[in-house]
Amino acid sequence: MDRGYRLHRNQRVLILSASAGSGHLKAAEALQKACEMNPFIGEIRNVDALNFTNKLFRDFYSKFYLKLVRDAPSLLDWWYESSDEPWKTDQMRFMLDRMNTAPLVAMIRKFDPDICICTHFLPAEIISHLIEKGVVRTRLSIVVTDMDFHSMWLSRVFHHYFVALEETREHLVCLGFPRDCISVSGIPIDPVFAQKKDSAVLRRLHGFDELRPLLVFSAGTFGVGPAEHVVKTFSRLRAPAQIAVICGNNAALESRVRSQVERMKASHLDIRVQGFTREMDEWMTMADVFIGKPGGLTTAEALAKNVPFAIVSPIPGQEERNSDHLLEKGVAIKCNEITTLPYKVDMLLEDPARLKLMRHAARKLARPHSAKMIVQTLLTRLKHEPVVFDEKDREQMVEAARKK
Repeated sequence: MDRGYRLHRNQRVLILSASAGSGHLKAAEALQKACEMNPFIGEIRNVDALNFTNKLFRDFYSKFYLKLVRDAPSLLDWWYESSDEPWKTDQMRFMLDRMNTAPLVAMIRKFDPDICICTHFLPAEIISHLIEKGVVRTRLSIVVTDMDFHSMWLSRVFHHYFVALEETREHLVCLGFPRDCISVSGIPIDPVFAQKKDSAVLRRLHGFDELRPLLVFSAGTFGVGPAEHVVKTFSRLRAPAQIAVICGNNAALESRVRSQVERMKASHLDIRVQGFTREMDEWMTMADVFIGKPGGLTTAEALAKNVPFAIVSPIPGQEERNSDHLLEKGVAIKCNEITTLPYKVDMLLEDPARLKLMRHAARKLARPHSAKMIVQTLLTRLKHEPVVFDEKDREQMVEAARKK
């Protein structure tokens, strides 16, 4: 099975994600597009690992997560914080995954990839185990899809990690990771977000005034969260704003918001409502302020378009940590209470100098070519032999990460 790993023009690349939220899948799609543009890569497979598991396990990973986001965010917060300790849930999760992923293992062995890229920790730990046991011989890279690093992303055997921030790399180095096995790439997003587009031209195309402020509010891919409550607050904006409300894949929400907007008495506002769009790069290009939840991919997309971010209702755990980084870097404002959204947005729109500084901060933090950089690194810098964390390494990592 050892092919020697000499760089050639027919590298077989397996991209693995998991449909627990949309970000992992979107990152995988961005990496697939980058692979397709590279002449050294031959066959590419982009796979949702959950499609190779049984229905009960698949529903647990995908639907249960969304249910927690919608109905029990405090429980999600507790789990995120309590499990963020190196190797704390390692044995339990690995046993659960191995019991439900036999078809996935069979697919990996049959495809026999030169390179594996994982945008979710579930397939990463499966491949890590297969490498450790000598079942497959591949190079495993793990792409973290949030700005911060949670311990569930840890793998005992790997070749390379890609993270969003220098701070995240420093954290991993302090835990015991070799520095040269970590690249600060940013979070991979669709290459379309790297394209320069003219805001004025797009506004004319979409029927918006070029001079009035434009707010873009996204309810996220699945349209979960307090969207209607957010829209209700818009009536208290002082600024004569234009507002685009994007409801995602939630037709019921779109219908309710349309009815809500029709009933609103706010003649100084121009509010447009639509469902899922594949033109988010254009909406972000046009926006003076982007309003929404700071998921990893949404955050990376907004940064690529240099748009100031107004954070509302972040998911406890990873999105709260993303919020911290955006606030620290001067890219965002955050509304701890949705009632304050119109006040804070008005204050921002009345301060053009601050908006300019926020755009500049976003530009400094942005990495719009992340996917391309990751693929180039995979082909030119990966070591042949993996990093292996033995029991002593793991014990030292637990001590280094101790919070109390």
